[in-house]
Amino acid sequence: MSAVLGDGLREQVVAWRRHLHQHPELGFQEHQTARYVEEQLRDMPGLHLSRPTETSVLAVLKGGKPGRTVLLRADMDALPIEEEADVEFKSQTPGVMHACGHDGHTAMLLGAAKQLSAQAADLHGEVRFIFQHAEEVFPGGAEQLVDAGVMDGVDLAVGTHLMTSVPVGTVVLRDGALMAAPDAFDITIQGKGGHGAMPHQTVDPVVIAAQVVMAFQTAVSRLRDPIDPGVVSVTQIHGGSAHNVIPDTVTLGGTVRTFSDELRAQMPGRLETLLRGICEAYGATYTFTYHGGYRSVNNDPATTERLRKVVREVLPEVTVSDGVPLMGGEDFSAYLTRAPGTFVLIGAGNAEKGMTAPHHHPKFMIDESALEQGVQIYVGAARALTAS
Repeated sequence: MSAVLGDGLREQVVAWRRHLHQHPELGFQEHQTARYVEEQLRDMPGLHLSRPTETSVLAVLKGGKPGRTVLLRADMDALPIEEEADVEFKSQTPGVMHACGHDGHTAMLLGAAKQLSAQAADLHGEVRFIFQHAEEVFPGGAEQLVDAGVMDGVDLAVGTHLMTSVPVGTVVLRDGALMAAPDAFDITIQGKGGHGAMPHQTVDPVVIAAQVVMAFQTAVSRLRDPIDPGVVSVTQIHGGSAHNVIPDTVTLGGTVRTFSDELRAQMPGRLETLLRGICEAYGATYTFTYHGGYRSVNNDPATTERLRKVVREVLPEVTVSDGVPLMGGEDFSAYLTRAPGTFVLIGAGNAEKGMTAPHHHPKFMIDESALEQGVQIYVGAARALTAS
């Protein structure tokens, strides 16, 4: 690995990550996390600090040479999961853990801020380091920060994500569609309950719900162009309280994942058409609520190509991959409504060390050697993109 970071900063980044891992906070509740991040930034020269929202932190660094304005983003929130990883820096907050790598993202961006702030005289333009709240919770912290003005005057935006599904030593840089738009829906089917031994006297919402679940699968397998990716998953079904009682109602919930704006706009109508037809056929009524989530993440090809060159320069031993589009969602897309940019996936999985648990899993753990790579990517991106 190219020796961009000194041992002191390398160890500091790991220490930052472990402290954050021990003290996780949920989205919109990152009060302690934001205070901690702000305290670390205060020790770095030349940074102008502000709090665009109650639980986010913005640090602005002006370079000594003219150039463009680049925003570097890290998210800070954790998830409502009880940690099962056996590590000395295990979460100290019951029922909350960093199961998606946001502790690592924050530590990497702190490391980049520390390195770049020490070299501001040789830096072009302006770098904005945004430590974002609430990536995991709709409507998302990114949307709030855009509304608060953090993207005003920004020319390019760069974000990163540590991925245990990608082996450490691999960086994914993909043109165009990278992550899907994650929408959601809630349904209540209103039938007529009764005795389980006399279903003919009821309008059985359980049977209707089963038909709806199966019909929804055709919304992507038969009602869309096969080359336009889409996923509909019913992930919740609730109804009934006794073995011999047919309930009055059943509720369903689920998610819809799409890339194209056209398919995304069509999905609510397609699902409700199927739902309506089935309920009417059985004599039931329904309520259908559709929740628009984050936009899909589409990387700017020109910025992505610049970052490929940056990664190959600062991390010559790393494999740069195009990867494949992911059906996961990311509110980094909000920044891309105001400026072009690229979202970078950094490999952090290591099968030999047993670090293969998926994201949002109670045993999720990253290979910390990926942290240094993340710092170098942030630093290299800032230097290259502000200069031209």
